[in-house]
Amino acid sequence: MQVFRFLTLALLTGLIVSCASLNGGSSSFADSESPYVAEESTPVVKEDPKPKQEIVVKEEKVTIVDKTDAEIAKYYVIIGSFRVLENAHKYKKQLTQEGFMPVLLENENGLYRVSVSAYNEEMPARTKIGSIRNKFEQYNDVWLLISKA
Repeated sequence: MQVFRFLTLALLTGLIVSCASLNGGSSSFADSESPYVAEESTPVVKEDPKPKQEIVVKEEKVTIVDKTDAEIAKYYVIIGSFRVLENAHKYKKQLTQEGFMPVLLENENGLYRVSVSAYNEEMPARTKIGSIRNKFEQYNDVWLLISKA
């Protein structure tokens, strides 16, 4: 019976000491090697390898050079500009081989703009510019032309 009392007393003493440590005692997990202690860490912010480039926007009066099925639109995605029409035609041919469907435009100053998409709303044009920049690194200077009436 003595042994039973001793064990009961030892268990109660251990329980009381444990409870005391919960009330500001010395037991701490902060310096523990326990696998249950979550390590604090600073969240890692990944930077976009390609910072978003502003979209250049110009407003010009343009006409379609090629007599094709292309219709006049309000917004054009411009991938190249030339002073010489022959150079614009060569570039158009190169872009066609890359899967684009370019159309040549001429502005009021005699510059030839090579458009790869035309829209009547601005957001789809901006989306196309982003898509081209992501897919074709060499065309990261693609820009938006707003056609003047």
